[in-house]
This record gives sequence, C-alpha cells and structure tokens, in this order.
Amino acid sequence: MNERELIRDIIHFTKINRAEAADVLMRELLSREISPEDFTRLIEDTGELVRFEEALALAVRTPELERSAARLARMYERGKLDRARDPEQIAENIAMLTGGARGRLLARQRLLEAGEYAMPQLLAALLQRANPSLQAEVQRLLIDKGQQAVTPLATALASLDPVRQELVLTVLGQIGSETVAPYIHDLLATTTNQEVASAGRRAITRLGTNDPARDVADWYLALANDYYNERRQLTSFPGEEQQLLWGYDGGLGLVMTPIRTEVYHEAMAMRLSERSLTLRGENAEALALWVASNYRRELQQPQGYTNPVYPASRRSAEYFAVASGTDVTQRVLARALDDRDTPLARRALAAIERTAGSAALRQGPRGRQPLLEALGYPNRRVQIESALALGSSQPRETFAGAERVIPTLADAVRDAETRYAVVLSSDQELYQGYRQIVERLGYQVLPFSPRLEALAEPLANVSGLDLVVTTLGEDSTEAAIEEVRSSARFSATPVLALMPTRDYTRLQRRYERQQGVMLRPIAIDEQLFANAATELVRVASGGPISAEEAQSYAERSLRVLRDLAIGSSPVLDVRDATQPLIAALGTRTGPIRQSVADVLALVDEQRAQSALMVAALEASGAERVMLLNRTTESVKRFGSMLSQRQITRLVEIARTGSPGEATAAAALMGALDLPNNNILPLILDN
Repeated sequence: MNERELIRDIIHFTKINRAEAADVLMRELLSREISPEDFTRLIEDTGELVRFEEALALAVRTPELERSAARLARMYERGKLDRARDPEQIAENIAMLTGGARGRLLARQRLLEAGEYAMPQLLAALLQRANPSLQAEVQRLLIDKGQQAVTPLATALASLDPVRQELVLTVLGQIGSETVAPYIHDLLATTTNQEVASAGRRAITRLGTNDPARDVADWYLALANDYYNERRQLTSFPGEEQQLLWGYDGGLGLVMTPIRTEVYHEAMAMRLSERSLTLRGENAEALALWVASNYRRELQQPQGYTNPVYPASRRSAEYFAVASGTDVTQRVLARALDDRDTPLARRALAAIERTAGSAALRQGPRGRQPLLEALGYPNRRVQIESALALGSSQPRETFAGAERVIPTLADAVRDAETRYAVVLSSDQELYQGYRQIVERLGYQVLPFSPRLEALAEPLANVSGLDLVVTTLGEDSTEAAIEEVRSSARFSATPVLALMPTRDYTRLQRRYERQQGVMLRPIAIDEQLFANAATELVRVASGGPISAEEAQSYAERSLRVLRDLAIGSSPVLDVRDATQPLIAALGTRTGPIRQSVADVLALVDEQRAQSALMVAALEASGAERVMLLNRTTESVKRFGSMLSQRQITRLVEIARTGSPGEATAAAALMGALDLPNNNILPLILDN
C-alpha cells in the first residue's frame, strides 16, 4: 500500500470511528520516515486536504488515536513551515507578488507563514529601486507581517543610507510595535539628516514612545528587560527549537543566525544591555541585567551545544559576576528573588560570598538588602548559601534577620540532606499510591490532605518543602498551584500537577512558561512520573540536596561558625548553634564530627563543654583522644564547667587508658588544675 492509499484509508477509518484500524495505518505511515515537507506535499497533492484536516481534528480528540494523530499533525505543520521557509520558495513567492490576483494572494499567505525567514529577501526587495510596484507590494506585506518584521528591520536601520532609512522608518512606524523604540531613538540621537530625523519623529509619535525622561540607554535597557522576561511577543517561533538572531552586512544584507530557543532571549538581553552600557557606562542596572542573562544562558544552555554568540573559549559567567562587584551581584540576587529563580539566586550568592564585606549588609541596591532577604527565601539551598555569605562577611553591626544566620548554619551541619514532599489529593487511595512512589524517590511524604493549609502542623516541623505533587481536577489544581505560589515559605517549591488528559490539554498552555510548575497527564506510568519529578526539581531548584552536597554544606558552615567564634563576632553569636551542634556531635562521624568538636570547644557554654566530655567518655582510641583534646581547649579558654562525676571518669582514663588516651586525659587534668590528691594515685601507680 503506497502513501496516498494510506492517507485515504486513515481518513476513511477515522471518520467511521474504526479507531483501531486507523491507528495501525497511522503508525505504518509514520514508520516510513517521510520528510515533513514531502508529507505536506503528499497531503495537498492527493486532493484530500480538507478531509485530512477534518479527520485529524477528530482523531486528536479520540483517546486511542490521540498520540499517533498528534505526531501526524506536527509533521504536517512542520512540513508547511519548512516549505514556506525554503529560500527558493521565498524567492518564487516574492516574484509572484506582482503577478495575477490569485498568485499574489497565495504568495502573500506563504510569505506571511515564512515569518522572519523571509526577511533577508523581503528587505532586499523593499530597498531595490528597479521595480517600484514590487517595492510597494513588499512594503504592504511587511506592515501586515507586524512583529515578525520588526527586529530584522530595526537591526538593519543604522547601517542603511538616509533614503533607505527613511523608507524603513515609515514601515516601522506603520507596524506600530514598541519593540523598535530604542533603535529609532538611537538613530535620532546620531543622524544629521533632516528627512531621516522627521521620519524618525513621526514613527515615535505613532508608537507613543516620546518620553523625555528616558535617554537612549534606558530605552535599550527596557527592551533588554522585556527579552529577559521572555515577553511572548518577542518569541518569533513559540514552541520551536530555534529562534533567529539578526545582523546586517553592507554586502550581504540581513544575516540570520539560528540559535537554540533556550538561550535566545538571554542572547538578546545581553546584546541590548551591551548597547545600553556603551551609551552610558555608569549603568549598574544594565550591567546587572547582563550578568543575570549570562548566568541564565549558562544555566539553560543544552549540554554540548555550541552557542554561536558565546563560544566556549569565552570566560565563564562567574568570572564576569565576581569582577562586577557586590553591588551588581546583589542586584542580580534581588532579581532572582523577585522572579523566584532559585538557580540564579544560588549563582548570585556564590559570587557575593567571594566578594562581599560587611558593607554589603548596609548598602544594598535601591534601598533593598537582597542578601538578608535571601535568608527567608523558600528554598533550603538559598537559605544556607545566604547564611554562609552573611557569616563570611564578618558583620560588625547588627541587622534585621541576624538571629536567623547561626541557626541556619547549624541546621546545615545537622540535617541538610533530608527531603520533604506533599501529595495533595482528594482521594485517599490515590494519595497512598503516589505517596509510595514519591517515597521511593527518596522523599519523606507528609500526611494526606487536599490542601496545603491543612498541613500547617506537620509543615511547622520540617525545615523546608522540596516537592509538591497534586492529583486534582482542573479547578482544584489551579487553586493548589496558587496556594503554593502565594505561600511565604513554599512559593519557590516545584509543583508537579497530575490531571486527566482533557484538563491537562486546557491548562498546559497557561503554565508552560511558569517557573517551577510542570503539568502531566495522570495516566503516565511510574517511570515517566519519576523522570518528570526529577527533571522538575533539577531545573527549579538544582535537584535534591545530595549526600555529597550536604557534606559540603556542613563543612562550609562549620568553617564559618569556627571563624565567627574565633573572631568573637559581636553580631552573630555562635552560642545560638550550641544545641544543634551537640546533636550533630552525637550523630556525625569522621572529619565532620571533629569539626563540630572544634566549634563546640570555642563556645562559652557549660552544655558545650559537658557534651564534649560526654562524647569523649563514650568514645575510644583516636576519637577519644581528639575529643579529650577539644575538651582541654574549652577548659583552657573558659575554665572548668565539668561535673565531679566527669572528672572522676577522667582520672580513671588517665590511670588505665592506652598511652594516647592516658596522655590526653592527663593534659586535660593539667588544664583543670586538679588538687594533688587527684594526681598522687597516678604517681604511686607508677
């Protein structure tokens, strides 16, 4: 059976509701690996286009056919686009613009479908002077193209001669997109041609962007922010893998550079920020936006991808961030906190930790103190890393939130690895099923509830929430997502919403661009669920805190606590960490336990010294020696706070312990300056 026959039979069996037969035929057609362009041509050549589109619309609403029909629909649309974007087709269609009425309408439709891909040839046709009727048709077409024509035309504007600048300004003014405002203001600030200036002012009046309070640098910065925020109108090809960056060459004309969608908006934000900085060097907001965009480019760039505008040989985003200074990185952090962009917040905090002094607490950008705000950010990594940065800055003056720094560091020593999740469901049986799946992913799952607010008591006893799973209908899912997003503690927590296919289809578009929210059909199997949850948490928050990461947080926190204790910080009192550190002394092992003991030896509290001695009495060998030595350091620094019972045991170890233990015990006895009657038995025993 050839492809034409397959298509006719697919249409027939779909329309008579023979889903099983139709699906077999669809799969057969898909298996033949026809190129999208050939597939589209095949549909149109069969004369079955209308019936095919009707059958496809019916099939995507039929559960048994939904998946295969969706693949055919995507292939058909892809083929239409590929054909419309083919340079030879574009050239033919431009030539048809001055032909007969039917051909002209068809050509216009295809050139509109080609989007930005037709712009190099369309601009050349607009700027040529040999065929005035073609120029007029192209001008009308570009105006109808709207936003798809704006960025390429704006990119070319500064490089054209005055006559052509005037023509392009007329087109841009009639399109009426504010996107072009920075480019026109830039041209107005530099041109000496009166006709160009008049055309530019007319365009600005049409756009309504005549704001004397803004200079050209501000206009570029505003557009850079729009790209950074990924305004929908600035994405030329939504849902596609690639976008286009534009340049202009005097000999070649418009030059397009394909770039992955994941890094397109960042590339444009960086390009526009650079122009803003060129126009006004002392522009901290533009520099901060460039740094933030560069960080996000690094975070979102697909692995192994060669970025055409940021080669691998260029320095890392961190290099530029730390070189920019603490004021700029605090601006980046403020943006990340406002956007609930956890990965960016962590990058900014890492840069701040390397460069910030205590002045960073007093001199935040625009009256804000992002480093302090980050302590309350609803993500444990960000909380810990902000506490590390604040502790490392060795503040000499108190600040709002200072009382949270030491407990946060202490919690990182004791318990950074434990993960918590909730499963919001109105069905107890469904809850139990997903609870088991989530627990197999390594989370501790809180009790059953359809609402987050009903879990106030168990939530009060956990350090954070790492994942929210919902298994609700459309309205309840929206309410649950809004509840999480409006929560002060959990607004950055990733949400995986599972729902029936019909609800998923309706809601997917609404949430597809919302940070930290993923929608999936409830029918997915456990492996697909696990993959989705893992990817969501990885993108939204950097993934669960691993054992290695928890170890690193503990080591870094202990170093900061030790430095604060040695420096006798007047603001951050290490005594606030005493109880968590005592608990960690009882559960931690190896180098971490030794570091905990190091810090406790610097804490002027009876319970700290006593805990060291209790641990020493319960240990043996090298660990007992280490703990006895730390107890000695505490006694030398603060005097004896040991009980008589502990001293009696100490003397016993000095008499009967191994050589290493006995010597360490004897040193502690010396530090305690015990009476002679405690020393005499040791002498007489020998």
